[in-house]
Amino acid sequence: MRAYSFLLALAMMLMVTVGCSGIVKNKSASATNSNVKVIKLGSANSDKHTLYKGYEKFKEIVEAKTHGAIKVEIYPNGQIGNDQTMIQGLQTGTLEALGVSTSILANFSPGMYAFDLPFVFKDEKAADKVLDGQYGQKVGNALEDQGMVFLSYMENGFRNLTNSKHEIKTVDDVAGMKIRTMQSPMQLDIWKAMGANPTPIAYSELFTSMQQHVVDGEENPFGNIALDRFYEVQKYLTLTNHVYNPMGLVMSKKFFDSLTPEEQKIVKEAGVEAANLQRKLNREKNAEFYQTLVDKGMKVTKLTPDALQGFVNKVQPIYKTYASKIGQQNLDEFFKEIKK
Repeated sequence: MRAYSFLLALAMMLMVTVGCSGIVKNKSASATNSNVKVIKLGSANSDKHTLYKGYEKFKEIVEAKTHGAIKVEIYPNGQIGNDQTMIQGLQTGTLEALGVSTSILANFSPGMYAFDLPFVFKDEKAADKVLDGQYGQKVGNALEDQGMVFLSYMENGFRNLTNSKHEIKTVDDVAGMKIRTMQSPMQLDIWKAMGANPTPIAYSELFTSMQQHVVDGEENPFGNIALDRFYEVQKYLTLTNHVYNPMGLVMSKKFFDSLTPEEQKIVKEAGVEAANLQRKLNREKNAEFYQTLVDKGMKVTKLTPDALQGFVNKVQPIYKTYASKIGQQNLDEFFKEIKK
């Protein structure tokens, strides 16, 4: 009986020891998980866009090079807010990273307004020279004063005009048309100069606004028009290529400053590598996006040289209006890099 009691007590001690050991291990694992830094990356764009591929590349590099010490979570399709609310999140530190048009970022770094000057870039190569040059870096770095750290430039691409009312063959056909623009003063002024009635609407609300005829038309690159099925509510596409649209990948300064120097280096390098991949993919996919719009029945209008010049002439006052906002020194640097 004594032997039985002894064995029973010994068994109970072993069970307690094993149980305690398991509790210690769980606490250890929990502590490790709590040390992982999480980057929530927001975007208003579709998860089918090449931008999402760029964000996935950023995630892949950051997680691999930090050996899991930093985790990246991607929230496309405006899941966590529109551009304005997400920028506020960056500034307050409630959101870690964001992919957003430089047309929006120009409200915080006026030198970026130069990217939106109408018809200023003749092709992607000209844009690359500026984005990857000293000017692009300078106006990107200016965001730090506004609580954001610039990582890199991805791209949305050249923007073209769509509408649901009628074919646009000349700039006079735009007169009186209700055109949705980004929440950007320059975009509003560009379309006012063309004679339209521009209305700023968040991208996440655009499809519904067109469907309900709040606006007659909008302007976006082929990728956005195709992937977000604007062809379902827009019949006419006019190839204006009026503005080239870079997309900034930016991070909360509050979060960036919490990283170690090595982590900061990894994040910045990942941003550049991801941007290089995304721009390449976007240009490869552009013809496919365009063909989708043709196949879906959009009536495509290619402007004659004279008609295109009519658009160019109408927006010339924009250069003078925004010279003071951009700054003459900035403009000089900007055009110098384009001409290199």
